[in-house]
Amino acid sequence: MNEESLRTSGIRLLKRGKQGIVRALLSSRMGLFVALLAIQILIVVAVFYLFVEPPMHFFGLDLIISVVMVLHLINSRMDSTAKVTWLVAIMIATIPGTLLYLFTQSELGHRTLMKRISVIADESVDKLPQNKTAWQALRECDKDAASLARYMNHCTCHPVYRNTSVEYFPTGEDKWHEVLRQLENAKRFIFLEYFIIEEGLMWGTVLEVLARKVKEGVEVRVMYDGSCALTTLPYTYPQLMEGLGIKCRQFAPVTPVLSTHYNYRDHRKILVVDGEVAFTGGVNMADEYINHVEKFGHWKDVAIMLKGEAVRSFTLMFLQMWNIREKVTEDFDPYLIAGTPVASEGFVVPYGDCPLDTDKMGERVYMSILNRANDYVHIMSPYLILDDVMATALKFAAERGVDVKLILPGIPDKRFPYALAKNTYAELLDSGVQIYEYTPGFVHAKVFVADDREAVIGTINLDYRSLYHHFECAAWMYETPCIEDIEQDFQTTLESCRKVENDTIWEGHKLLFPLGKALKVIAPMM
Repeated sequence: MNEESLRTSGIRLLKRGKQGIVRALLSSRMGLFVALLAIQILIVVAVFYLFVEPPMHFFGLDLIISVVMVLHLINSRMDSTAKVTWLVAIMIATIPGTLLYLFTQSELGHRTLMKRISVIADESVDKLPQNKTAWQALRECDKDAASLARYMNHCTCHPVYRNTSVEYFPTGEDKWHEVLRQLENAKRFIFLEYFIIEEGLMWGTVLEVLARKVKEGVEVRVMYDGSCALTTLPYTYPQLMEGLGIKCRQFAPVTPVLSTHYNYRDHRKILVVDGEVAFTGGVNMADEYINHVEKFGHWKDVAIMLKGEAVRSFTLMFLQMWNIREKVTEDFDPYLIAGTPVASEGFVVPYGDCPLDTDKMGERVYMSILNRANDYVHIMSPYLILDDVMATALKFAAERGVDVKLILPGIPDKRFPYALAKNTYAELLDSGVQIYEYTPGFVHAKVFVADDREAVIGTINLDYRSLYHHFECAAWMYETPCIEDIEQDFQTTLESCRKVENDTIWEGHKLLFPLGKALKVIAPMM
């Protein structure tokens, strides 16, 4: 497909979805907290209005609840940063803070989800057994790296592979063109799982190929996060897709029913073709990701394409998510036939991160890289909202002489997270971490590369949302040839960045300084 046809082709079903106020309010803890805070204000006003002298037992009860909640939080196993957030929330507004805490801890709405995920995990635990030869070969190269690979396989059954090639795409445009080429080769099935799908050039050209492939007998499944119904797609979009013969569903569609379920979003980006080719990275199916439309300057994003045995892991990850809504799990085996082995150096572990288990794999893989690095760790991330553990890992790596560099956006997409990130800069800079901002626009890439031998490309941001609350995915790579390309792209991107110093952190954004300080206490809600 030539450039001109790419610009004019594509299918559009509807232009935009409509945002529901009630759905938007109930889809986040922040929205719910605002609603409960309003309720408390109404209660206090009502008490003072109804009683000339407000009853002392009202304030006594408020004090008792505060003391009980403080003692409970101090003795809980919660992350220390999250503890501070809850303590401040309860201090400011005891009743809504306590109610919100009890609501989020009740697991209301996602107990069934947790149970279903556990069942699917148990049913698929033996679907992808670890090739002992591959793991032993990695252990002979690097015992510490092999220990990380063992952890990923032991916790969530993500084996380490050889016989897999990885191609790196330094822009969303590069990925888009390759996706179209690979979709044209599909013979059996196409699976797509994306956080955001929005009608436009990118999705239209992809959808045109999908609709044509369905007519050729290829099975096509599309899954996207239900939050799209608030901003980019109509609530009935799956039915419209079914009209094209494409199986389609939303993950956790937002409905006006109070539930903690909405706090856990499907942030993954997975595309699998015939079990032979898989894509992941930061690139969603929307036009800003290919710079066809400009939202926040130039959009810097990256992706990778896998060919070979490791594709099976992404196939399994997709099928597991697809079957969450099913009462009976389908047979995965027809889709998990080993792809054609591809002669390539190095090792690959595709992995997913689930917010409903105790293994914070996304964060632990990043920390393992930081703790084992000898020469450098270079990072790209759109957000920097850190818990104490990750902040300590970054600082400790720099303090022991590792060249730690972060590339962050020069033009933010959201002011609150940007203010929070800047509020973190000083303590990192003081420890020797180097911070750069991408002056042409917004960095959406999620990149970790270290020592010319190890890298992670995926969907996992350096923020609470990704590390604690989202379903995520990535590929960990060791001594794959593309690592050289990843590091080269980092250095090229660095040329378009400004270095941040302590005296320039708030330059041009001085009004964000007090905002960043204030938002620090609610960082886990961001």
